[in-house]
This record gives sequence, C-alpha cells and structure tokens, in this order.
Amino acid sequence: MTFVREVLRGRTAPPTQVPSETSVVDAAQRMTSLGIGSVLVVDDGALVGIFTERDVLRRVVAEVRDPATTRVRDVMTPMPLLTCTDDAKLDDCRQLMSAKRIRHLPVLHGAEIRGMLTSGDLLAWQLQDQRATIEQLEGFVFDNR
Repeated sequence: MTFVREVLRGRTAPPTQVPSETSVVDAAQRMTSLGIGSVLVVDDGALVGIFTERDVLRRVVAEVRDPATTRVRDVMTPMPLLTCTDDAKLDDCRQLMSAKRIRHLPVLHGAEIRGMLTSGDLLAWQLQDQRATIEQLEGFVFDNR
C-alpha cells in the first residue's frame, strides 16, 4: 500500500501559488514557463482555490474574457476543493481523481499546504511499481530454471 507522502517525498518546493488578484495571463504565463497545469490560489496564507488549464479553457476562452484584465479569483475553482492528506492511500486518490475527472489534488494537513498530487504523479508511480513487479517476476522465472 502506497501513501501520498511517499510520492511527495523528496520534493523541496511547495506547489506554485498565486494571489487571487493575479491576472489570468500572468498565471497562464507562469504555468507555461514552469510546465505545470495548475496553480493554487492563496490569499493571506489561506488556500482559496485552484486555477487550472481547464479553467482557462472553460471560463476564459469559451466565455470570451480578456485574460489580461480577468483576475484569477473570477475564474478559478473556489473552495471547498477536493483535497487529500499526505497519509491518504494512493489508490483512494486515484479513484477519486478518476471519478471526479480531475488532474490536480491539493495535499493538505489542516489548513497547511503540503503538496500537489497530479495525474502525472499517479502514472509515474504506477509505472515504477509495474517495473519493480516485472523485475521480480523475471528474477523468479530466470532464477528458477
């Protein structure tokens, strides 16, 4: 059984955050430069929402809003958000993310932001687990000849 804390282990930087007053264009440029699909929206140290690529598409482009003048607070997904804790089981998070069709899951401990679990994290962890299983099976097969 794998826990979220194992996936987050080794990450030194917190998830990227922006204030709600940030313009959509600034947030999108930051996401693009970092190669990420979301930013947490934080005001006065408190998580108030998440801004994702999906928000850009559905709430900015599809609604023909000007990204230079539109503020993240007006188009973000606000609290309450789906979140998890770092002691959550990875399989539970995978099921939640799949059922709710989300790709980013903030990891919280109370109000403290601990990290961000992404669908990419889940895929990478699954691939690593499958490689380990294959190596074990190969060892069993070839060592027992």
